Amino acid sequence: MSSPAPGADVLGLDRTARVGRGAMPTSRRADGADVPNVRMYGPMADQLHQPARLALRGSPNLGLETGPRRFGMVATDRALPALSCVVLLASCAVGPDYHPRTTAELGVPDQWSVSPVQVKGEDLTAWWRRFDDPVLGQLVEQAAAHNLDVAQAVARLRQAREQLVIARSSLYPTLSGSASASRNQTLRGGREMEVLPDGTVTTATKSGVNTYALGLDAAYQLDLFGGVRRSVESARASYEGAGFDQAATLISVQSETARNYVLVRAAQARLENARASLAIQDDNLEIAGFRVQAGLVSSLDVEQARASRAQTAASMAPIEQAYNAAVSRLGILTGQAPGALKALLAAPRQIPTGPKAIGIGVPANLLRERPDVRSAERALGAATARIGVAEAQLYPNLSLAGVLNTDAAPAFGGLFDTITGAVFARINQQIFDAGARRAEVRSRRAAADAAFSAYRATILTALEDVENAVVALTTAEEREREFAIAYDAARNSALIARSQYRTGLSDFLTLNTQEAALVSARDGLVQARSDEATALIALYVALGGGWDSTTIPTASSSANSPPETKP
Repeated sequence: MSSPAPGADVLGLDRTARVGRGAMPTSRRADGADVPNVRMYGPMADQLHQPARLALRGSPNLGLETGPRRFGMVATDRALPALSCVVLLASCAVGPDYHPRTTAELGVPDQWSVSPVQVKGEDLTAWWRRFDDPVLGQLVEQAAAHNLDVAQAVARLRQAREQLVIARSSLYPTLSGSASASRNQTLRGGREMEVLPDGTVTTATKSGVNTYALGLDAAYQLDLFGGVRRSVESARASYEGAGFDQAATLISVQSETARNYVLVRAAQARLENARASLAIQDDNLEIAGFRVQAGLVSSLDVEQARASRAQTAASMAPIEQAYNAAVSRLGILTGQAPGALKALLAAPRQIPTGPKAIGIGVPANLLRERPDVRSAERALGAATARIGVAEAQLYPNLSLAGVLNTDAAPAFGGLFDTITGAVFARINQQIFDAGARRAEVRSRRAAADAAFSAYRATILTALEDVENAVVALTTAEEREREFAIAYDAARNSALIARSQYRTGLSDFLTLNTQEAALVSARDGLVQARSDEATALIALYVALGGGWDSTTIPTASSSANSPPETKP
């Protein structure tokens, strides 16, 4: 079997086309036939222009036909089975397919272990408005719009979207172009003799030669075993998981804003109570001084009154510190300087109170309502898809490439007179890697197992959050009722003790004891109300925070725009 002429297409595709005015250069073969004589340019040109070639005329392997007057691929009956195999391989993907787990597999109980006030679920959208506090609503919405943690989560969501675009690009061919121009000029020697029409012989130096070239390269890797599709599947799951992470960050910022607002109002209430107690103790100290001067009691009463007043005054410092810390935290949460909200929050307000009953639904609802649970589920899906990416590396990969080239010298106008082209096919199979690729598959499977365990742990934590919040809310309501009774009793006792001390019917120790009980009951009532509001906020967040669970947050096209949602 003879080798084809230089420039003949080893895959049966026409590499030379006649364009414009130029004629295709040819050479005569031994059998008398004219064949194109072309030169190919490109990174693989030298290999294809080696003298030894594989002649595919009548080849039983590829079913391709070439001849003196026929160029291009000719499909035969023997090519159809090979094409069918390629199509079938391109439609399959190695590795396990991800399937959502059932509640039984995830260990989700059918009922709660605690007794909620209301079982039927309810819409928790904009839950902060249920506290009927306009300042709270303003701060929560301001934090959602300007918080820097939320901005970082949105940026990570945009980054995940671009990673998905990068992964998808591997499904398509790549195309690149090149252009060059050069001039070859003789610098020394190279003179030629020329005979003029009148017979005069003269010599002249060769002029420079300009050369122009254009090239177009295309490459495509066939995804025979689904490695690229699995990587796209993994990137899509990671993108969706980043959307759920962004929702979880937003809910966390909203809840922390509400919780710190409750701390601000609780600190203001405690400071108000301390100032009221301090005023009463100042009055008691004055009364004790009068009674000492009158000789009715000893100076012990004055010293006890001074000690009580000093203790009350000292207790105000940590309360003021807690107040300032909560105000500063609210400034940071809303994307401002620590002291930016001091003027807004300076006027005292009541501790916000929400509804007494809230429907928590059934435990299985958390699989859909909690964004952190949804994010963990998407992490499991991404880890499962990466197993297929690793397994695809165990099999051969087939890549195709093609080039088109044209050049002209010395005139630019003849650039497209002759166009040459070629196609290449390459198959690659790893033969020995000391078990590295199979170890990678096992590593990916272990990562998927870890992701499944993390998914279950997130679900169990979500269940724990709900039950703890329900119990905290119930106990806080009970404590508030009891402290209200204690405060009423302590206030009456203090009034009686103060009246009896002034009339000399009781000593200062009794008065001091009743005043301390009043301060304790008053602070306990404030703390119980604060704990009730905090527990209610925690329950809202544990149930999903009111975000729209029917949509998946997606990145918007603008970097400064909030994330969008898609069904």
